[in-house]
Amino acid sequence: MNIDKLYDGFASVCAKRARCILHGLLLVTLVSLSSCAISYRFNGASIDYTKTKTIQLDPFPIRSAYVWAPMQSIFNNRLTDIFAQQTKLRQVKRGGDLVIAGEITGFDQFNKGVGSDGYSSQVQLKMTVNVRFTNNKNHKEDFERQFSATTEYDATQQLINVQEELVTQMTKDITDQIFNATVANW
Repeated sequence: MNIDKLYDGFASVCAKRARCILHGLLLVTLVSLSSCAISYRFNGASIDYTKTKTIQLDPFPIRSAYVWAPMQSIFNNRLTDIFAQQTKLRQVKRGGDLVIAGEITGFDQFNKGVGSDGYSSQVQLKMTVNVRFTNNKNHKEDFERQFSATTEYDATQQLINVQEELVTQMTKDITDQIFNATVANW
């Protein structure tokens, strides 16, 4: 056995392993660096937290002809919760960088479908909210807009038995719409 050939073979294997290790480290470094981007997104919100730090969420009163009293607290609590859970904005009573105000303007029922017996088979429930959004850091984003959601229930059920579940569903839909229109910039 020739020692020089053995040494050359060993040196070749070591050189290949060193290149593999070097390539592996380079790949890990590149992946690590590419995942370290700075972003102002936090659960869907695109907010520049260096400029916008606070939000003022005024309570939304009910201004509709038909009133179900718990609807107001369900809506206001959900609106507060979505901004608390999905942004880093501090909620304030007055002088917020962002201000969301408005009122619940509609809570209506409509016959949606008629059965073969001529009676209503489906009822549609619709909730409408008027929103005034003010961005005190960029007034070009201010708006006043209506948001609404609908859901249906079987006409054999009484509204009082399904009202809380349906209002909770519609409230989630509307508050998601408000969140997206105000801070998600969708």
